[in-house]
Amino acid sequence: MTKRSIDQAKPMNVKIVNIVISTSLEHNVPLEKMAATLPNTEYNPEQFPGLVIKIKEPKTSALIFSSGNIVCTGARSMDKVYEAIQKIIEALAVINIKITIKPKINIQNMVASGEIGVDLNLNTLAMKLDNTEYEPEQFPGLVFKLMEARATFLLFSNGKVVCTGTKSEEEVHTALNKLIEKLKEVM
Repeated sequence: MTKRSIDQAKPMNVKIVNIVISTSLEHNVPLEKMAATLPNTEYNPEQFPGLVIKIKEPKTSALIFSSGNIVCTGARSMDKVYEAIQKIIEALAVINIKITIKPKINIQNMVASGEIGVDLNLNTLAMKLDNTEYEPEQFPGLVFKLMEARATFLLFSNGKVVCTGTKSEEEVHTALNKLIEKLKEVM
């Protein structure tokens, strides 16, 4: 199965690659005025009720709804999440919308990538693990839902992994360790 034994597997080079959050500005937002005034916005209310704003630094995108609710994606750290939300608040100030609260950030999903340091036989894993999807003709990775960690993994034959469904860095590391335990049970 591997150049190295599964017993030598361990999470390595784990990086958060995307954090999805939701928050509320607790203030109505005039989306048409935002779209007409601010650059890097898209607003097509016939197609979708929210405005999309793309922020260059930190490289993020946010959906803003007229209720003041926001979904922001693309940040790679919580510091960058707060920075992106602050940029949105500053953009609203340009159109005379003053946000006086500090928005409460709710993490919806954290995506991490890394590797476990061993090659994986995805055909074998697809047969031995429950909750998998593997169609190599369509996608080279195996999708594995690890219920006890409430995480979903993309596993690749070279040992690279993507973890999604977690809500903190601690949950990412816990899920990766549970994944390795599970792999050791079946390999």
